[in-house]
Amino acid sequence: MLADIHHVSINITDLHRSLAFYVGVLGLEVLPRPDLSVDGAWLAAGAQRQVHLIVAEVPPNRGQHFAFLVSDIDAVCRTLEASGITIDGPRSVGNGRQAFFADPDGNRIEVNQPA
Repeated sequence: MLADIHHVSINITDLHRSLAFYVGVLGLEVLPRPDLSVDGAWLAAGAQRQVHLIVAEVPPNRGQHFAFLVSDIDAVCRTLEASGITIDGPRSVGNGRQAFFADPDGNRIEVNQPA
């Protein structure tokens, strides 16, 4: 019935700061976006996946997060740390390794490297 994840949507408070993080640090690409009733941006995060940034109140962290698939978690963590980002991990879990960090608004992000 369901084929794949198309996009995740997260709330952010400052579009320019978030674009500097998601595009400048994480390397996502800005996509065309229709004129909507709320400010934001659509970003490419892989072949057919997207991250939609919505300028709105950021909900408190209650365990919600999204994950990026990576092939070399150690290299990703080194790159993030070199940009001043605090990393929780990496650690082995289940059938792979994972690490967590936060965007400028505190949205929790996971990087996941399957075994």
